[in-house]
Amino acid sequence: MNFGDILDQWDNETAKPQGKKAGRKEKGNSGSAGKGEAPAQPANPHPLAVWLGKNDIYDKDAEEPELHGAKAVVSPGEKRRRLLLRKPDAAIDLHGLTRDEAWIALDAFFDDAKRRGFLKLAIIHGKGNHSQGGAILKHTVREFIERCPFAGESGFGDAASGGSGTTWVLLK
Repeated sequence: MNFGDILDQWDNETAKPQGKKAGRKEKGNSGSAGKGEAPAQPANPHPLAVWLGKNDIYDKDAEEPELHGAKAVVSPGEKRRRLLLRKPDAAIDLHGLTRDEAWIALDAFFDDAKRRGFLKLAIIHGKGNHSQGGAILKHTVREFIERCPFAGESGFGDAASGGSGTTWVLLK
């Protein structure tokens, strides 16, 4: 089926009926199915519902794998992989702060994140291009993460999230 056929089908299935009698129900049809009969299908089903019905699409992330009627145990490696792919639960931007101000802000941010049960955080510290003497906040963030008792694995963000100007942290 090409795109033109899909558009034609869409127009046909979503077009409003013309005339006064088109919207009326037939006499004698109560709309409910008798015993053993399948429920009546709508006259014009939504095209997306039809497509989903034909193509057997499901959300694999929403389903939990099951083994013998019980929930499967997710391995630590799989849990870590999911955490790494996950978007951060919260982010803090340290641009314009001094080293001491950033340290205080990070301390409050991490305490709040731990209290709220967050799993992954993003820290936006910048690349240090405009700092005299290099990237001060980047080194401050690294030092804070090393000293924080509930900061786990960390790394620099990808290009979409700021690259080397962003650090992500998994909380323990």
